[in-house]
Amino acid sequence: MTVKLADSPVAERDQQETLLNRRSFLRGAGLVAAGMALYSGEIARHEISIPALTIPIRNLPPAFQGFRIVQLSDIHYDEYTEPYFVRRVIDHVNALAPDLVLLTGDYISFAPLPVSFARGAMVRCAAALARIACPLRLAVMGNHDSFLGAPYIRPILDAVDIPLLVNRHVAIERAGQRLWIAGIHDPVTHTPDLDAAIPASPDGPVLLMSHGPDYADTVLAHPRGPLVDLMLAGHSHGGQIRLPFVGALHTPVGGQKYVEGLFHLGGMQLYVNRGIGTVGLPLRLNCPPEITLFTLQQA
Repeated sequence: MTVKLADSPVAERDQQETLLNRRSFLRGAGLVAAGMALYSGEIARHEISIPALTIPIRNLPPAFQGFRIVQLSDIHYDEYTEPYFVRRVIDHVNALAPDLVLLTGDYISFAPLPVSFARGAMVRCAAALARIACPLRLAVMGNHDSFLGAPYIRPILDAVDIPLLVNRHVAIERAGQRLWIAGIHDPVTHTPDLDAAIPASPDGPVLLMSHGPDYADTVLAHPRGPLVDLMLAGHSHGGQIRLPFVGALHTPVGGQKYVEGLFHLGGMQLYVNRGIGTVGLPLRLNCPPEITLFTLQQA
């Protein structure tokens, strides 16, 4: 009698071993994925990075030599960004003792939770930001904030002494010398007015706050673009999840060309902050939350 190979004991044993190996592989892969998700959500998402950069500025007035600026961005309070974590962030900011704190938007997350949650989160975020010890604090709008609108957000920030710059500029004076801080409306959801934001004849360096980093190309092409020495942005979250040899898995519209870090764009420098919070999923990988410290020096 002829015995079919598929019906032989050896073939049956091989099939069983193959099935067990496949199940073991899938079980192992599942454990690795679960472990990675746990690490990304609970550990990497709360590992605060504090890069310190010395920024050379042309014609920096002597009074601003060594001037220290902290940038915070993309807090996204408190859908995923827990209050205790924001308190930790602000403790770090206060320990740095900056001369100025600049907030580059997205204080809250808009959707999928209802607008009532976003409104309450904005009030809670402002109360948390009120703990920043530095008296000089300025803010601009982000794309998530824009769904609530500047008229809603401005009085909330005003109540904690954080002026909101929407297409306007202010001068910081020291010993009769000036440093100009300009802020534009969120370029992802609005069309900023650079003529209103950037002073026409500044008697000192100009720092521009913009939530969206890719708007830097528009700034460079504008007649007043050459007046801007340093542009600070956020929005991209640095990609939020970055894989080895691959990089960011996703970047948002308006944050796809300049994703993170320092860029030299002719006479203008651009810095893109990775942000504090997350959107979409409460995960970060190879892309820690960031508090940036800048020290200005004469170029």
